[in-house]
Amino acid sequence: MALDDMTHATYEAPEKDLYEIGEMPPMGYVPKKMYAWAIRRERHGEPDKSFLQEVVDTPKLDTHEVLVLVMAAGVNYNGVWAGLGVPISPFDGHGAPYHIAGSDASGIVWAVGSKVRNWKVGDEVVIHCNQDDGDDEECNGGDPMYSPTQRIWGYETPDGSFAQFTSVQAQQLLPRPQHLTWEESACYTLTLATAYRMLFGHHPHELKPGQNVLVWGASGGLGSYAIQLANTAGANAIGVISDESKRDFVMAQGAKGVINRKDFDCWGQLPTVNTPEYAAWFKEVRKFGKAIWDITGKGVNVDMVFEHPGEATFPVSTFVVKKGGMVVICAGTSGFNCTFDVRYMWMHQKRLQGSHFAHLKQAAAANKLMCERRLDPCMSEVFPWEQIPDAHMKMLRNEHKPGNMAVLVQAPTTGLRTFEDALTARG
Repeated sequence: MALDDMTHATYEAPEKDLYEIGEMPPMGYVPKKMYAWAIRRERHGEPDKSFLQEVVDTPKLDTHEVLVLVMAAGVNYNGVWAGLGVPISPFDGHGAPYHIAGSDASGIVWAVGSKVRNWKVGDEVVIHCNQDDGDDEECNGGDPMYSPTQRIWGYETPDGSFAQFTSVQAQQLLPRPQHLTWEESACYTLTLATAYRMLFGHHPHELKPGQNVLVWGASGGLGSYAIQLANTAGANAIGVISDESKRDFVMAQGAKGVINRKDFDCWGQLPTVNTPEYAAWFKEVRKFGKAIWDITGKGVNVDMVFEHPGEATFPVSTFVVKKGGMVVICAGTSGFNCTFDVRYMWMHQKRLQGSHFAHLKQAAAANKLMCERRLDPCMSEVFPWEQIPDAHMKMLRNEHKPGNMAVLVQAPTTGLRTFEDALTARG
């Protein structure tokens, strides 16, 4: 809903066709052009080559759309994928001449379409990244994530957050947590809402008080929220890390225990069943399962596995989850060829569940927890506008710190919590 009690200080600014990064136009004035980090099909490759700053047209709004002045944006792996053009090129979906990545943002409503009623110019917002056309049965009584028109803004649409302005559907807007800085507000929505749906969105396997969940990549954006959400629900999270330096961070998020996967040798695709290689793999998996029992109690397998590495970990995930439990997966950052021993799947009646972002109700519920200060955004690093490609290179090389990364767009510096702060800092 609109934040009707918010007022902004008046300020003087000239009307121009293009503003420099951090320069504020008059409130509600939409320039013809804007700066953006653009990807073009012929530049597909690593982010330091595929991302290029360009001057492009400011988006035009449809009746139910909103133009947002982007104060800060979040860095996610789909920006890396968009630059590389794998697993698919975004141009194969939207067909636009250039692609602006970025599926997380905090900002200010700058213009609204003629049929937008719940938001007004000046509202401070965060953006969730699910779009749909809203006119099919899944969007009207079903699950909008199953809509044939479902798409991810900034990945399957060409107008993401790495630009001074972005156009989104009005239903994508959520109130910005006022206690957070612009960059903290920008870094969490995609990973938090994704984790929320994975844990609570697949009936009847919603994570419940007292249950146990194994969290892969526990120090990353997804993993850190999975652990915090498990705590909020009264469940126990067992975090998996690949570097001992991340143990303290994961425990600080509230994990019941932490396992270092480097202590085991059972990663990658499943060896052929009933071979010596399978026997060696199985022995290591049992050892990994014993490490889980050391945390949960002897014989207590996890109720749920929070999966996103995919190829490297999937065979183990499907083994260690309990009878009738669920492996829920939202990505394949280590590869897409997932294998498993199906005997344990059907005999133990385990569930394999794909999960993809979240619909508005789930994203709003997750955002409310952030607004109520029940969760920490886990922001690790902030980059200036000109280092957006560098931030994605760090993610590609797995050199980023635990937590979530953000980049500044129109916010002139870090640590600012209001629009007035940004005006003052700009000078």
